[in-house]
Amino acid sequence: MSAAGHEAIAITPDQFRSVPCPTYPEIRLALMPARQMARTIEGMRPCVVHIATEGPLGFAARRYCMKRGVPFTTAFHTKFPEYLNARTRLPVSWGYTAMRRFHGPAQAVMVATDTVERELKGHGFSNIKRWSRGVDTTLFRPRDKSFLDLPRPIALYVGRVAVEKNIEAFLALKQPGSKVVVGDGPQIKELSRKHPDVHFVGVKEGEELAKHYAAADVFVFPSLTDTFGLVLIEALACGVPVAAYPVAGPLDVISDAPVGCLHEDLATAVQKALHASPEACRAHAELYSWEASTQQFLDNIAPFPPERFFPSDGKSGGKPMREPSTTPAASAV
Repeated sequence: MSAAGHEAIAITPDQFRSVPCPTYPEIRLALMPARQMARTIEGMRPCVVHIATEGPLGFAARRYCMKRGVPFTTAFHTKFPEYLNARTRLPVSWGYTAMRRFHGPAQAVMVATDTVERELKGHGFSNIKRWSRGVDTTLFRPRDKSFLDLPRPIALYVGRVAVEKNIEAFLALKQPGSKVVVGDGPQIKELSRKHPDVHFVGVKEGEELAKHYAAADVFVFPSLTDTFGLVLIEALACGVPVAAYPVAGPLDVISDAPVGCLHEDLATAVQKALHASPEACRAHAELYSWEASTQQFLDNIAPFPPERFFPSDGKSGGKPMREPSTTPAASAV
């Protein structure tokens, strides 16, 4: 955003009193954030408000914007109705009723793929715009595979270790070589005991994460409920082919490109993906740049003049007004 001349300010749970999310202690949930959210937004005096998640902060920002007539956009990143169904058996239709209510007042609901757009329209959503994803292709690139000294082929999973990720389908595969899991989550202890042959290496970031990707021979994505799967592009950028089910996310990222295999049988997908060209994987990932993703986002936002909503007399704690035509500030929650 800064490269395009804009200032983006994130409002995150670490700025509020918070508690661990039940079954997901690594995710923090803000406690009663409404008043502090109002003060924070008014102090920033943004000319764009984008709500990234449907959590407590998202609801607080939504409430603030609707009460004051401030336009805002949202994003649909996660299939929470399906996740809740996998964990609690709550009917998926109930979840989408709540999602429609949350996203309905937004100027636009940003989604990453055609498949997700079609699915949401089937659930009654109408205010949808496209926002694809991008990765840092400088960080995520082909590297020396000797970083992981394990029997090959090495099959890699990166993501949350949780039931909704369907990770058991990967761990249960009978195949030669090694399995490596990068990430943490509520099932980590249970699954590491159940699958002692799998290498659970914990959370990795930056260079270390990129090295794990690049050292693998195939990236396995067992999820059936993700809306996109940024990890797919990170793996491809490292020259690593993808094995996945033919569902939303993989279908949109991979389609019929020769960069892996989508198959109803995950073991078959893994075996076929191993034959994909690393050069083709890298070339496909380069289609997803940060620049293109940023421009799509900027095309979708709903800017407004701060003076229309935020007092300029200092009583609201507001900062001096920014000039929307030069450096609009996007407040993302």
